[in-house]
Amino acid sequence: MIIRKSLLAGAFGAALLAVAFVVSFALTGPVAAQQAMALPVDAEPLIAATAKGDVSFRIEIADEPGERSMGLMFRKDLADDQGMLFVFEQTQPVGFWMKNTPLPLDLVFVGSDGKVLDILPGTPFSEAVIAPDEPARFVLELKAGTAARTGIADGVMLKHRAIAAAAGNPG
Repeated sequence: MIIRKSLLAGAFGAALLAVAFVVSFALTGPVAAQQAMALPVDAEPLIAATAKGDVSFRIEIADEPGERSMGLMFRKDLADDQGMLFVFEQTQPVGFWMKNTPLPLDLVFVGSDGKVLDILPGTPFSEAVIAPDEPARFVLELKAGTAARTGIADGVMLKHRAIAAAAGNPG
């Protein structure tokens, strides 16, 4: 009888711990998921060679699947000279959406040679897919209006070591 009560008490205690863990996770999980990801700013600036002259950007590089899927979600501000460069393993059809992204963005789709292929707007919180008509190797996200203000347009070349490495010119 004493052994039976001890086993029941132990099972009850374990169940309480399991419930406490589940409740704790349920309360903190969504809060943690809504925090913006902050990647380190790369030491080398990304340069856009525009008709107005070279324009320099401080960039975060999202080159891992988890980083690319999180991107600028939940980010509430972005400096005019800052962006995020998404680096894909190969040139491929790519599509983005703005779910959980409160900032309006310019999405600059770039080929493996660094040439801008297309620039499309990103509307905050939209779940509509944003995709160019051709495959891309990189996507540069900037604050909305930055591309037009700085002269970034189709055909402009972007320069950065990550782009050079994809083109086979590391350095």
